[in-house]
Amino acid sequence: MDMASITASSSHSPSRTRITQEPRWVRYTLITIALTFLALFLFVPLISVFYEALKKGVAVYIAAISDPDALAAIKLTLTATAIAVPLNLIFGVAAAWAITKFEFKGKNVLITLIDLPFSVSPVIAGLIFVLVFGMQGWLGPWLAEHDIRIIFAVPGIVLATLFITVPFIARELIPLMQAQGTEEELAAVTLGANGWQLFWRVTLPNIKWGLLYGVILCNARAMGEFGAVSVVSGHIRGSTNTLPLHVEILYNEYNFAAAFAVASLLALLALITLAIKTGIESKVSQQKGPNHEH
Repeated sequence: MDMASITASSSHSPSRTRITQEPRWVRYTLITIALTFLALFLFVPLISVFYEALKKGVAVYIAAISDPDALAAIKLTLTATAIAVPLNLIFGVAAAWAITKFEFKGKNVLITLIDLPFSVSPVIAGLIFVLVFGMQGWLGPWLAEHDIRIIFAVPGIVLATLFITVPFIARELIPLMQAQGTEEELAAVTLGANGWQLFWRVTLPNIKWGLLYGVILCNARAMGEFGAVSVVSGHIRGSTNTLPLHVEILYNEYNFAAAFAVASLLALLALITLAIKTGIESKVSQQKGPNHEH
């Protein structure tokens, strides 16, 4: 029996039929459950945010997002993100390349440290920075003596954001680079390529979509971070409040229209991130299709 016959017979095997051809009521039930879940926990809350934001009119909405404190929160959020994402980009590529291309002592320790922000509560992470850089912390007296402010200032917010977003790019690249192997890099080295040529002409083209995907996830997490930033910010209006913190303050003050207006900005950022993420996934699947055919 040739390979084509074996493939054809296996594709029509009873076990495959039982897996892929369930009764119609089963499929409809699963689809209904999935759509109901999405409606209750995603679509309805999302629609509610925009409804409440515009409930009192466009003028109130514009006034809320153009308020000086809101503009300062937007600026700080973008600043922290603009610093944290590029630094994580550099670290993520370097860590993924080291882990997947080399064998060295402490490799497992590095992998564990990359995953640390996933296992530590963001609030605990913020408290760690307070214990290190706060007035009563390890470096607090020295920082105060040299008039350097970390906690309750922009540097602390950047550090907290940076710590929370460390895993996203590295964790996106590590399995991708492991699956690709080292054959192409070894061939390039054999042909005389140096380190930079190897990275720019071989490694980067192979990981570009995974890298962009990781950057988008890192960016979304940086903009929406609340716990760690809340601990180190001090909630100083117009100075150390990011967008999520500003939303909390407005809501606690019963200024619901303004709170939902600012929250709608974060929702818009999430939707844009989701659209870009979907586009990248579609692009990757299109590239994988021809490769699988060959």
